Amino acid sequence: MFFSFDGLDGVGKTTQMQRFCQWLAEQGCEVVACRDPGSTPLGERVREILLDSDEQTPIDARSEMLLYMAARAQLVAEVIRPALEGGKTVVSDRFLLANVVYQGYAGGLDVDEVREVGRIATGGLTPDCTFLLDMSPAAALRRMGEALDRVERRGEAYRERLRAGFLQEAQWMGEAVHVVNADRPIDAVQAELRAIAARLLAAR
Repeated sequence: MFFSFDGLDGVGKTTQMQRFCQWLAEQGCEVVACRDPGSTPLGERVREILLDSDEQTPIDARSEMLLYMAARAQLVAEVIRPALEGGKTVVSDRFLLANVVYQGYAGGLDVDEVREVGRIATGGLTPDCTFLLDMSPAAALRRMGEALDRVERRGEAYRERLRAGFLQEAQWMGEAVHVVNADRPIDAVQAELRAIAARLLAAR
């Protein structure tokens, strides 16, 4: 089974994903955790380019989107698809939803075009379950500290567009996306994630 975590920077994805993976392992799943972009030599190189905080290399929105897609294509080919074919459970920190929202809804590219490029890059692979951790941009920003990367420094209006885009795309994607209120104690959020996953795993 393929799970992904997404949402604004600062919503607690890393903490929740770590706890979730530990719980899956306790349920007897063989877990492969990854991050998008990243988790392959190519993906980590691309990640450095995309998130480098010095901003000395201009990156157009379309170029940015294609770089993310290239890293994702390699992640699918090298990590995710082999793991799924081997009967393992994959948990990814972000996947295609992030591109659609960051470069589409918030970045001004055509959303349908981003989705189509994503379909090609992933070979049509989509998560069985995406957890969208949701909270206000202001609350998420307060959690992040001062060391912000290239994307995180784009300002309040950009973050507002991101949240609206995430919620709109989640509605478009339907039952595969579970919107979870992340502005609660860590244990409460984790309990909801596990309850959703337990239902899905039982249905398998």
